[in-house]
This record gives sequence, structure tokens and C-alpha cells, in this order.
Amino acid sequence: MTATIRILLVDDHAIVREGYRALLAKQPGLQVAAEAADATQAYRRFKECSPDVVVTDLSLPGMSGLELISRLKQRDADAKILVFSMHQNPSFAVQASRAGALGYVTKSSAPEVLLRAIHEVYAGHLFLSADIAQALALEKLGSERMALETLTVREFEILRLLVEARTAEEVAQTLNISPKTVCNCHYLIKRKLGVAGDIELTRLAIRLNVISLLEL
Repeated sequence: MTATIRILLVDDHAIVREGYRALLAKQPGLQVAAEAADATQAYRRFKECSPDVVVTDLSLPGMSGLELISRLKQRDADAKILVFSMHQNPSFAVQASRAGALGYVTKSSAPEVLLRAIHEVYAGHLFLSADIAQALALEKLGSERMALETLTVREFEILRLLVEARTAEEVAQTLNISPKTVCNCHYLIKRKLGVAGDIELTRLAIRLNVISLLEL
């Protein structure tokens, strides 16, 4: 008898979660064991129900999906995590992988791709949706992209928040670190990316699709 894969579903939109839950409920061997609307709630649910696979978005209120992945892996090194995100920028997939995710599927993918990804991640295999796999191959070109990928998960998160015009104090509060750590990382980020100031840093972030003009 095939084991049932128990899933923790993390997305901040209730209607979206309902749609995923309905899809997964139709599949034999899959069960949504718990849901969460943000990373803090997701961490608590993970401790409570010990799911087989965590399916999480990256864009969450407060603590991001990347930070959630890092914390789940710190708690349980064997945690199996699949990112299901609207972000088609391959840098997000790279950072998710570094944080500890085994799979990355974009929300533009067909439902069967998500279902296959859940089974692959449950089996301990790496899985990327075709669009992300292709984009990653293309993004190997270009020194700016390569420089961006030298950032640690923490540095990438700080970069993303800083170019959203967050203050060091706001970034520190969001990531639960000290403002001094944020300032130190800010300096390291600029040095790694080869930029002199914040205007140039923001332009680079837009050019590399870390953030869009619509988000500013």
C-alpha cells in the first residue's frame, strides 16, 4: 500500500490555498495536513504536524519564504520543501535551493507539474519546472547574474528589502537580526555586486529582476 504524503501548504491568499487544496484532495496518496498564511504560522504548524512535504510560496507577509525554508531546515535537516511561486526569476530558485528547498515550480506551470514535483521532492529528488530550468541555463551567462548568485540567502533577503526602500531598522525587525548586522551586510552586498552606492544598487536589482519598478 502506497503511503499518503502529508502536505503543509503555505500561501498568504486563502482563495489560492483553497484551490490547491481542492486539486490535491482529488489525488490518491496526497493529503493537506495543515495550512498556513504566513511563515510564523507555517513554522508552528510544521512543529505540530511534522508534514512529509512543505509546499510554500516565497512572497509571504513578514518573514519571507526564503527565511522560512532556512528555519525549517535548521529545525529538521531532513525537511522536504517545495517552492511554488509566481517568481520566474531564476535567482529566486538558486536562493531557495541554497536555503534548503529541493524543488521550485512556478505558478504558471500546469497542475500536473506541481503534482509531479510533490512526489519527486517527497522521494528526496531535486525538481525544477521546465521554465525555471531553462531560465537557469540561460542565466549562467552574464557577470552581473553570477555576482548576484554569490550572495548568501541572508544577503539576498537584505538586498531585496533594502531596494524596497526599507530602513536598516525595518529590515532588522523583519529578519530578527540587529541593525548593525544589516549595515555590515549592506556593505558586503555592494562590494560583491561591484556597486558604489544605493542608487546603482537599486538599478542593478531592477535590471536583474530582483525587484520590479511596479514594486517600488
